[in-house]
Amino acid sequence: MEIQHFLIIAGAGLIAGFINTIAGGGSLLTLPALIFLGLPPSIANGTNRLAILFGTLSATSGFRSKGISVFPYSIWLSISSIIGAIIGAKIAIDIKGELFNRILAVVMVLVVLNMIFRPFGKKGSLEENLSKKKQWYGVIAFFFVGIYGGFIQAGVGFIILAILTSINGLSLVKSNSIKVFVVFIYTFSAFVVFLLESKVNWQLGLTMAAGQTIGAWTASRLSVKSGDKWIRPVLIVTVVALSIKLWFF
Repeated sequence: MEIQHFLIIAGAGLIAGFINTIAGGGSLLTLPALIFLGLPPSIANGTNRLAILFGTLSATSGFRSKGISVFPYSIWLSISSIIGAIIGAKIAIDIKGELFNRILAVVMVLVVLNMIFRPFGKKGSLEENLSKKKQWYGVIAFFFVGIYGGFIQAGVGFIILAILTSINGLSLVKSNSIKVFVVFIYTFSAFVVFLLESKVNWQLGLTMAAGQTIGAWTASRLSVKSGDKWIRPVLIVTVVALSIKLWFF
């Protein structure tokens, strides 16, 4: 690998860490970047998890430093997602590279279309609901989130935000704080699966992790300071940018 490759990966990590924290879809940038540099899809998938671990840990720390957390609900969601993530990671390792690339391409399109036509809720309509019934709905939903996240990860942030805002009526700031914590927990279990199968490129993974750490910390602090009003426009810009990339590049 040449030095410019590491610079590209670090830059991709920085941008991904930022948009992963306030919205989602960072892996729609980092996974194709790793594959473009010549990594087999399964190794690119595993390497991406290393960067996500650092990015989500940084973002979680950033939210907690601002006093934003939703415990113990986020713990129950994490436990449920871990089980699903192990299943998803196993599927990702066993699948053929060509098929994985095709699935990634389809997922990227579907995630963008879902975000465009199904926003997270109308302004002013959110009413927080953390009743036991609603929490059980969330726990069940996050098992399937774990399967998807363990398998491909790309766009999982959008799915998590949609679940938390629609089921529990949480603000985007609180939803993001749960999202980064849960993704950190289940990504660790998925990463172990990839690691045991020798599907991790440590050089590129740590380079991307450095970028994600900086981007995630910055985004977590800014999102708390500015609140939902600031996050919503970024969500729209992110989706539009990803859509253009998907359809024209």
